[in-house]
Amino acid sequence: MRTDERQQALTERVLTTGSATVAELVALVGASEATVRRDLAELDERGVVRRVHGGARRPGLRGVDVVPGAQPHPNAAGRDRVAHAAAALLAPGEAVILDSGTTGTEVARSLTGPHRVVPLSLTVAEALAGRDGLDVTVPGGDLRPGSLSFVGPMTERALAGLRVDTAVVSPCGFDLRGATAFDLGDAAVMQAAMRSAERRVLVCDASKWGGSAFAWFADPGEFDVLVTDQVLTADEAGRLDELGVRVVAA
Repeated sequence: MRTDERQQALTERVLTTGSATVAELVALVGASEATVRRDLAELDERGVVRRVHGGARRPGLRGVDVVPGAQPHPNAAGRDRVAHAAAALLAPGEAVILDSGTTGTEVARSLTGPHRVVPLSLTVAEALAGRDGLDVTVPGGDLRPGSLSFVGPMTERALAGLRVDTAVVSPCGFDLRGATAFDLGDAAVMQAAMRSAERRVLVCDASKWGGSAFAWFADPGEFDVLVTDQVLTADEAGRLDELGVRVVAA
């Protein structure tokens, strides 16, 4: 197994389960304990996992703005599965708001028309542009450098004037306390998108599960559907069921 393949396997295990021991990871990839420890040290330096005594766990607070393509996604395979599953939930003819970020971009790439789509970043708009059956309405607003997302009062007002079937939003972090965004500006746009939608779909790959960022924007029960590759505990699944959240496993 090549180094990149081994580290990807280690990352997916830790992010999906929340934590793993060195012994478990050695058994997973068939490498020596020393090799696995070196891999974990490198992944820790990159912020992908957090080293702890005897193993690794999922990292916690996320306080960085995502720049598409700037660095490898820590759970790209899981993110893509989540995005494809979310796109499959959208019935032909639905009007949809698509969140900014790499997950929203992958949902956009997975869409087939007919749909009216409102992208919340230039990156997502570009993934939709010129595609048969996809009508694109760009909300405008302040363009954030790096992520190329739309934020600010103009974006919020534009979304307030719309009524769509589904809003697909992706958090920086999510747990049973709620969903969080990079900052207050992003959180306000997420909330505006959710208010405009009949159905609210949260797309959350395992790298975001259990994490948190600066700005809260929604309680778990505010979502109708959660699409994730995270392996839920019985308590997590039970709580989401109590809240009326449909969980779609990707």
